[in-house]
Amino acid sequence: MSFAPAEFLRLIEDDGLTGSWAWIFASGQQTWSPGLFRLLGLDPTQTRASYSLLTDLVHPADRFYLASTADLLQGHVLPKREIRIARPDGTLRTITMRTELHLTPEGRPRAAAGIVLDVTDAAALLRLRQTDQRRRSALLAASRILFIPVDLDGTYHFPPEAAQFSGRPMEDIIADPYADVAPAERAAFIDSIAQRQAEQMFQAAPLHHLRNREPERYRVLSVPVFDERGRLIERNGILYPAALGAPPLVADLMRIGLEQLVEGHHLRAARALLDWSMTMLAQASGLSLSTVRRLEEDADSRGSHSRRKAIAALRRAGIRFMILDDNRVAIARS
Repeated sequence: MSFAPAEFLRLIEDDGLTGSWAWIFASGQQTWSPGLFRLLGLDPTQTRASYSLLTDLVHPADRFYLASTADLLQGHVLPKREIRIARPDGTLRTITMRTELHLTPEGRPRAAAGIVLDVTDAAALLRLRQTDQRRRSALLAASRILFIPVDLDGTYHFPPEAAQFSGRPMEDIIADPYADVAPAERAAFIDSIAQRQAEQMFQAAPLHHLRNREPERYRVLSVPVFDERGRLIERNGILYPAALGAPPLVADLMRIGLEQLVEGHHLRAARALLDWSMTMLAQASGLSLSTVRRLEEDADSRGSHSRRKAIAALRRAGIRFMILDDNRVAIARS
């Protein structure tokens, strides 16, 4: 769920299959997204957003799997689980809910937020994924962009639109992923892939000769993705016309991998551009001061959720992290 593309999240929110909530403890302010009201079968004009109401709707047998109001105020959340809710019309829905806790610099609970996903009707989710696939195909038609996940053993997972992109049947693409690279550059390109470091980013710009198109140079960008324990789990790649210049980073999985390349000295440089102290970054990101210090000392894993929260706070303040042609991370303030 955390890796779903933003456009797909908006799509299922509009269809009433997902929603979000937030609660700021000090002020008592609680908000629900429109999608959450729809998912729970409640009228937003007649219902006041409340975590207590959300827990009251949970089936009695499943309430053990959800943190109570008192638990949440004390800073205790439970792992994501499937639970049932009883809507006012009497229907039961199966949902998953992921809750995040935000802390003050001193480590005390400051706020909580959650994302809820209705998993009752797997067919409905499949239909929405197919709609999202059509959106991605439209993106390809307009900009000729491919997103390609790669297993650790080097297996490519080409999306269905790859056949449209290449003009070759999918079975041919799988059999020879490099057939579209111009013959004069193919061997050097394959060799550069073989020599890349598993935990490092990879960039190249080989000449492609696609069917029914003039030869054109395409940029290949591949980034490693780590889990929260710092273990390499896969690579994610993007292929796009080099003439576009900067990579069109519209895929959340690509963004996650690229942000994991941000190190402690990058965070310190970003703070300096904003004239922020570590305490200010902690407050903006909902992290403790000790967590920010660990991030800046590279003591946390590359895939830690805390790193993503710190980077998100810096982005909201106008910081931009950019990848240069030599794979270094550049920092700018907009």
